Amino acid sequence: MLQFDLTAQVRDQFGKGASHRLRRSGLTPAVLYGHKSEVLSLELDTKELTNTMLKVQRRNAVFNLRVNNQGQESTYHVMVREMQTSPTSEALIHADFCAIALERPLSFTVPVVFTGKAKGVDLGGDLAVLVRSVVLKGRPLDVPEFIEKDISDLGVDEKYTCADLNIPANVELVNDKETVCVSVSMPVKVAVAETTESAAAKKGGKKK
Repeated sequence: MLQFDLTAQVRDQFGKGASHRLRRSGLTPAVLYGHKSEVLSLELDTKELTNTMLKVQRRNAVFNLRVNNQGQESTYHVMVREMQTSPTSEALIHADFCAIALERPLSFTVPVVFTGKAKGVDLGGDLAVLVRSVVLKGRPLDVPEFIEKDISDLGVDEKYTCADLNIPANVELVNDKETVCVSVSMPVKVAVAETTESAAAKKGGKKK
């Protein structure tokens, strides 16, 4: 899983007015809560936070959050629970972080990436992708960013299920292993009804 560093300062200003002043000064108000952590009201540099979130691009990520509290620094492993943005400018206006324990298994939705071209497609088959993500459970840093599956050997009337995915040994697949992820099948032939003209031509041909 992706990892990023962030820094924050415990804030002592609260309320809408204080939040507006923070944003005007280039800071984003935030809150930290979760595993063995007291609730902390924080402020983060908006530019640093924005640039980091652009790198994440909505993927699963663990943040090493260094928090300065009156000269005392503590590091928390956190995940983003919510990022609030302005409806007009899309600028960050608030962040919620949840502290986690890296040794504690958690569940994550992970994308499935299919690579290669199925040989069945070259033979005229149609490819159907039915699963684009799976749920994996494991320690956060053991969970992969994505699951990759090569489908080059997939022939006509063949399929890959969740059981065929390359899941790391120290991570558990939560989905039903029999769920079909991708398949190749021949197109269904549809009988074309005769046109009125062709039907009339046949009928005319029978006349003597």
